[in-house]
Amino acid sequence: MPKVTKRKGTILLLVAGLLSSMHLPAALAGDVTEPDGYRMDEYRAPTPETLHGAQVVTTAEAEALWREKKTVFFDVMPNTPKPANLPAGTIWRDKPRNDIPGSVWLANVGYGALTKEQEAYFRDGLSAHTGNDKARAILFYCMTDCWMSWNAARRAIEWGHSSVIWYPAGADGWEKAGFPLEDKKPLAGG
Repeated sequence: MPKVTKRKGTILLLVAGLLSSMHLPAALAGDVTEPDGYRMDEYRAPTPETLHGAQVVTTAEAEALWREKKTVFFDVMPNTPKPANLPAGTIWRDKPRNDIPGSVWLANVGYGALTKEQEAYFRDGLSAHTGNDKARAILFYCMTDCWMSWNAARRAIEWGHSSVIWYPAGADGWEKAGFPLEDKKPLAGG
């Protein structure tokens, strides 16, 4: 019997050694490098663990900020508007969005490139909900593995906001932790 145990142990060590020597892509290894610019496509993909100039928070830390009510929470998940060219009689239902309660949904501001209208909507939304105070704590989120909130937080930093917080787990991480959500509509104008 000892020979079998030794043999199983040797096999396990060999397998572990082979796995540790394999070169895995960064995304699979959980090591996504922070890019120099904005993410321009494939927004639902693993994100970096950092955002230079921002505080990155866990679900527990986001929940503590939410309870303090001193931080403005911004959801930047995209929203698909009703197409203008739908045939007459077509029924359109907006896709529901469940947000962290009290959040402001600034739809479509997390893309890598923004139109002038999207940029104005984003700047106006930030200004209105921070009292035009660029030192006010602001937190950005969307979903887990979503670059939209990373891009939006980065842009806020570039615009001079000094207390930017990024919550990468997003609304689904919040829900998974058992915290409440509320049905939300995007801020008008987006």
